[in-house]
Amino acid sequence: MQLLHPVSWPDYQLLDCGEEEKLERFGPYVTIRPEPKATWSRSMPFAWWKEQAHWCFQPGAGKGIPGREDSGTWQQLKEVPSLWTLDYKGLFSVQVGPTSFKHVGVFPEQAPNWDYIYAKTAGSRALGIGSVPWVLNLFAYTGAASLAARAAGAEVVHVDAVRQVVTRGRENMEQSGLSGIRWVVEDALKFVKREERRGNKYHGIILDPPAYGYGPRGERWKLDNSLDVLLAGCSSILEQENAFLVLNLYALGYTAGTAERLIKTYFPGSKYSTFGELCLEDTFGKQLSVSVFARVEQ
Repeated sequence: MQLLHPVSWPDYQLLDCGEEEKLERFGPYVTIRPEPKATWSRSMPFAWWKEQAHWCFQPGAGKGIPGREDSGTWQQLKEVPSLWTLDYKGLFSVQVGPTSFKHVGVFPEQAPNWDYIYAKTAGSRALGIGSVPWVLNLFAYTGAASLAARAAGAEVVHVDAVRQVVTRGRENMEQSGLSGIRWVVEDALKFVKREERRGNKYHGIILDPPAYGYGPRGERWKLDNSLDVLLAGCSSILEQENAFLVLNLYALGYTAGTAERLIKTYFPGSKYSTFGELCLEDTFGKQLSVSVFARVEQ
């Protein structure tokens, strides 16, 4: 099992974490956000955290309610813009800022996956697959993984059920000096089933499904009920050669062992697979495991 961390990204830093919160620097601005997995003590007192921070998230009444547990409000502690931009290694840039949930528009622990997606996409082109590689990004949020694939030369289809985050993804593409991503506001499972019927194939598939969610027409998504069906569909639309799939799971109860079982079930003929956790390490050396990942190569 691998433990992966962001590498060489000056625009992001986990300063401290503990007591179910984390203190993070996004570019020049610092936020305090909930983090249930940080169950240990802070390295610095909370008063010091507030001295550093520009924004502090206050959880709302949705705590413990599936799909609403991340809702709340932001307290502004210092003069700061509501939206600013981060650069990722000169490949692309993303806008960040407080939302109605605890999220800020980017998941920094995903940086190792962006590096992998960029390298695999560029590698597919170098192999001369006969055409430009096609990459499908499901539950794609504001598009960092889509931008990584596009920066490497892929034709990218970006699918998310929330129109607002798709709009943010398009803005991120434009400010990154990129173009040509296909933006789709759609339920991910419906989209995969439609691609399967059409016989469309992809050289790369990226999945980052939430535990709970809703499609644009009220379709209900529950990870425990739908993940197997989704992976079965993805196995049908992934090319059999020179192809890759990245699966990321944040939901509690899912481990690297779970991801390994899923990959071996639905991609039994793969040439290579790896499993592990995406982690962040704070400036005091504490390691925070944030999500589980799996990668498969055909």
